Amino acid sequence: MRTIAARLVVLASVALSAQPVTLKMIPPPPDVAAPPADAVKSVTGLASKVLAPGTGKDHPAPTDLVAVHYTGWTTDGNMFDSSVAKGKPTSFRVNGVIPGFSEGLQLMVVGEKRRLWIPEALAYKGRAGRPAGLLVFDLELIDIPTHAPADVKAPPPEAKRTPSGLAYVVLKEGVGGRRPKSSGSVTVNYTGWTTDGKMFDSSMLRGEPTTFPVDQVIKGWTEGLQLMVEGEKARFWIPSKLAYDGEAGKPAGMLVFDVELIKIQ
Repeated sequence: MRTIAARLVVLASVALSAQPVTLKMIPPPPDVAAPPADAVKSVTGLASKVLAPGTGKDHPAPTDLVAVHYTGWTTDGNMFDSSVAKGKPTSFRVNGVIPGFSEGLQLMVVGEKRRLWIPEALAYKGRAGRPAGLLVFDLELIDIPTHAPADVKAPPPEAKRTPSGLAYVVLKEGVGGRRPKSSGSVTVNYTGWTTDGKMFDSSMLRGEPTTFPVDQVIKGWTEGLQLMVEGEKARFWIPSKLAYDGEAGKPAGMLVFDVELIKIQ
């Protein structure tokens, strides 16, 4: 399996990919040349400005895994990398990227969009083959998969329950009325936790959604997926009998999953 660092071409401290990638250019912001007067500057020299407030309360810690969208420019307006242009978010550990990016992420909450002006001392420090000078990033914090939801221990009162014992809440409404069939396949993003809040798996770790047959996963997943429509995001509390049912080497007890149904194949 490829590492998270290998997926992060520009931001991580690993070498740049030797294979050129043609990206759709995203115009730079009008303040790309220097931080505006209303930007907040930290003691390290990082300047930032909130573009859109988030909906979360928690901030990521250095060891947390995050899912983000970002676009980076040099101060002459040249875009050098963008997950937005690539069409999918990027996932990585907060402490696995350049210091200014890591510091900026820790100021944010989920759903927030922020612009960062990262001085060279907090970026690539003049290393050959890397973007030079002050770098500007527009950053959106999409998720912190390593942070378990507040209701991870048990389904809340408003959760719906099926006769099998599966409980769920819809986190984001989907579109259309088409639902997966047990004989079909789906593409999803997901994160799973045990009820003590430990994340044991996430498609975010692999940096891309997962595709699989609906009837080739644990029973609670097969049932839950057939309740969803494309674009929907739901949280499932899956009792042990619908999960791994005590199977050795697998997560034990009730399992909690956040699942986003991206596409019905």
